[in-house]
Amino acid sequence: MSSTPADLNPSSNHINGEQNYGFALVSLTSLFFMWGFITCLNDILIPYLKNMFDLNFTQAMLIQFCFFSAYFLVSLPAGKLVAKLGYQKGIVVGLLVACVGCVMFYPAAALKTYPLFLGALFVLASGITILQVSANPYVSVLGRPETSSSRLTMTQAFNSLGTTVAPYFGGVLILGAAVNEGAAMGESVKVPYLLLALMLLILALVFTFLKLPTIQSAEQQTTSSTIEDYKSALSHRHLSLGALGIFVYVGAEVSIGSFMINYFGLERVMSFEESEAAKYITYYWGGAMVGRFFGAVIMQKVDAGKVLAFNALAAVVLLLTTMLSNGAVAMWALLLVGLCNSIMFPTIFSLALKNLKEVTSHGSGVLCLAIVGGAVLPLLQGLIADGIGLTVSFVMPIVCYLYIAFYGVNGSKVSLENQPSAVKG
Repeated sequence: MSSTPADLNPSSNHINGEQNYGFALVSLTSLFFMWGFITCLNDILIPYLKNMFDLNFTQAMLIQFCFFSAYFLVSLPAGKLVAKLGYQKGIVVGLLVACVGCVMFYPAAALKTYPLFLGALFVLASGITILQVSANPYVSVLGRPETSSSRLTMTQAFNSLGTTVAPYFGGVLILGAAVNEGAAMGESVKVPYLLLALMLLILALVFTFLKLPTIQSAEQQTTSSTIEDYKSALSHRHLSLGALGIFVYVGAEVSIGSFMINYFGLERVMSFEESEAAKYITYYWGGAMVGRFFGAVIMQKVDAGKVLAFNALAAVVLLLTTMLSNGAVAMWALLLVGLCNSIMFPTIFSLALKNLKEVTSHGSGVLCLAIVGGAVLPLLQGLIADGIGLTVSFVMPIVCYLYIAFYGVNGSKVSLENQPSAVKG
């Protein structure tokens, strides 16, 4: 993935302070909310399409596989596209591609074709990937430099808000409606995704005519990057281990959210109807949102690696609790894993990039590609669930969190050859 510098064109009005970009910032913030919302709707689609097509868990997890594989396959082409078109046009292209993906849900539902649903998800995720490459740089430049951190925190909070509210609304609009649709399975996804398509189209029109500051393109760096540059980055132990950390973290987080509705429907847990279980996923993603604020305060006083290890081990304890208990204890133990997840992604990311110097941008690209864990590991847990049971399948995320604990304690340490050179007297 190409780097996303925030160097403004000297002619930009942001430099001389003559223009207020408040409306532009609100529009950008809505993008973060939208892709958080869309991503978490997958947790609703999994049980819905599983019932509609009578799928096993492995087949149902192809939903996450197709969605998150787009991050791996489209990230690098998206970086080159944005470098060629510019960031603002990249946002418009990303919105239009995501819009097409949402519209594709209509024929998929009408024809009742599972592969077409999977194709729609891949197209939708491709658009979101282009959006992320394009939109992130603007947040840091739409305002005074000294307040850029607060703007980034705000947009990430709205992304988390999208992931928090999506399961509730999806449970009502999709799973709730599915209870009464009988033979007309597939109908309840048409309207929600057409509404999403309309919202994405409106945003595309807004960004077509918005006057945004010009951000200098990273084209030269993008086109000059070679495989050797990435090999050089991966030679740093804490980065290569951190990439695996991102892989297993995203995989574990997505897996747990993907299986939650079916798990809460088990007789030994809560025997919930799917529409009721969906509402509780809000607590899982909401815990991740709230935990970020507490984590930011704690890590000002406690070593980030130690906090990461503590959270990972707490997640292991909670997963063992849910596997060995019943009823509300099993349900809430699994939901509380979301609170443990809160600081993991940004912490692993920052620890992995520490002291990389001139290969930092390539290290960042490697870490972004590692998000493909969200495609691979849910599929693996699906295979385990089909083979030996849904409850036992949570052994997979336990292994992931044990590795993350190792990374926090040992794997994130920068080796001596990566330390800054001592200043010579």
